[in-house]
Amino acid sequence: MSTYANLPAPSPEQGLNRYLQEIRKFPMLEPEEEFMLAKRWADHQDTEAAHTLVTSHLRLAAKIAMGYRGYGLPQAEVISEANVGLMQAVKRFDPDKGFRLATYAMWWIRASIQEYILRSWSLVKLGTTSAQKKLFFNLRKAKSRIGALEEGDLRPENVARIAHDLGVTEDEVISMNRRLSGGDASLNATIGTEEDSSTQWQDWLEDEGADQAGQYAEADEMSVRRELLAEAMDVLNDREKDILTQRRLTEPSVTLEDLSGVYNVSRERIRQIEVRAFEKLQKRMQDLAEERGLAETA
Repeated sequence: MSTYANLPAPSPEQGLNRYLQEIRKFPMLEPEEEFMLAKRWADHQDTEAAHTLVTSHLRLAAKIAMGYRGYGLPQAEVISEANVGLMQAVKRFDPDKGFRLATYAMWWIRASIQEYILRSWSLVKLGTTSAQKKLFFNLRKAKSRIGALEEGDLRPENVARIAHDLGVTEDEVISMNRRLSGGDASLNATIGTEEDSSTQWQDWLEDEGADQAGQYAEADEMSVRRELLAEAMDVLNDREKDILTQRRLTEPSVTLEDLSGVYNVSRERIRQIEVRAFEKLQKRMQDLAEERGLAETA
C-alpha cells in the first residue's frame, strides 16, 4: 500500500506536539462512510479510500503508541511503527464482518509496536517464548500487585508468586528482573519529554490502559473463551447460529450473496441477522463471564 508515503510523519525535529496537532485535522468517520470506504478499498483497491481510512485513525495509533513510551525508545519511531500496524489493519480489514475498523486495528497496532520493542531490546531475543514475552511486558505490573517494587533481587516468595501468575520459571523471573532493573537500561533513567524532563522510565514502563500481553495469551485462556462461546451459542436460533458460523467462524467465510440464496432473502437482510446474532452472542458471553468471575477473560 503506497498510502504511507503521503502520511504526516513524526520526527524529533518536528516535535511531538506539532505532529499531534497535524493529525487532529483529519476528520473522524461515521460508520456508514467508513463502511463504504472500506468496501472501495477491498473491492477496487482504491488507494484514496485506503488513505482516508488510515488518516482518520492516526489519532488512535498515536494514543496507543503513547502507552509504550516507557521502553526507552524514540517516541517518533514508536508512533511510526504504530502507523505501520494501522496500515496493515486497513489492508486486511473486511467491512462485511460488522466490526468497526478501530476495534480491528488496535490489535495490529499493538502487535506492530510490540514487535518493534522486542527487536530493539537486546535482552529479548527473537527466539524468546511467548511466556517470556508476557513476562517482559508484565513484570512491573506483577511486582506492583504484590508490593515488591524495591530495588535489587526479589524475595524468594515474590519470585515464586510472579512465576506462578505469569506461567514462567523462577529463574526466568530472576533473570528478567535483574536485566530490567540494571542491565540494558535502568528503571531510574530519566526520560526527556517536552513537558517534563524529570520523568523516570519506571513511571511509564507499563501501559495501564492496554492488555499488553494480549498477543501472548496462554492456551488455557483460549480454552475458556471457546467454552464460553460454545455455551453462549445456545442463545441463538438455528438460522442465526448458522449465519454467524458461516460468516465469522469458518475460513474462508461464506459470502452474503451465497447465504442470501440459501435463505431466499436479500444480502442486506443476511447482514442484519449476522450483526444482531453477533451482538446477542457478545452479551451472552459477557453475562456468562461475569457469572463465573471471568469478565476480563471474556
